[in-house]
Amino acid sequence: MREFYDDRLDALDADLVAMTTAVRFSLARASAALLDGDLGAAELVISGDAVIDAARESCENDAISLLATQQPVATDLRRVVAGLRIAGDLERIGDLAVHVAKLARMRMPDPAVPDEARPLVAEMARVAGGMLESVAIVLGTHDLDAAAALLAADDEMDGLYRTMFHRLLGESWTGGIEAAVDIALLARYYERTGDHAVSIARRVVYQVTGEVPQA
Repeated sequence: MREFYDDRLDALDADLVAMTTAVRFSLARASAALLDGDLGAAELVISGDAVIDAARESCENDAISLLATQQPVATDLRRVVAGLRIAGDLERIGDLAVHVAKLARMRMPDPAVPDEARPLVAEMARVAGGMLESVAIVLGTHDLDAAAALLAADDEMDGLYRTMFHRLLGESWTGGIEAAVDIALLARYYERTGDHAVSIARRVVYQVTGEVPQA
């Protein structure tokens, strides 16, 4: 019975890792749509969001079933409850990828990102993708050092976010008001992706140690 129970817990973790991979690829495609004017990539992200939503629902149903039938306690309880919340974080990252893709599609065939903002937007996309790659490692291994590194990585994203707003509000900005609004939204989408990645790392630390890491 315990072996079957452990298998179900492991399956929940594996499903969360698979969901992380799905949202990472979704965000990468959305970023390609944004920076490369790839309409096909944008459409794939938008249409594929239903798959991510279904994955969240499946993870949540499995977690609720474990709570109802196994009545987990201590570390197991933290593991199941964290899984419930992590699925929600991942689904919201998928929604952010859709927002990026829709903004890119809305501006086509014109570029959504002016040349002067492209390096910063590309860097935010790169950092967000790296954080999601780390999320998959943390979820798969429950490695506390990897979780701590992910928490630290958010400082880089926050720095890029602040830099972007300084650029938009500075006298050197020549992209116009409409582009500035677009870039402000995009910066927020990537920054929120980083926030959700950090939230997942904190949940993993909690499920392993029972302690909530400081913000």
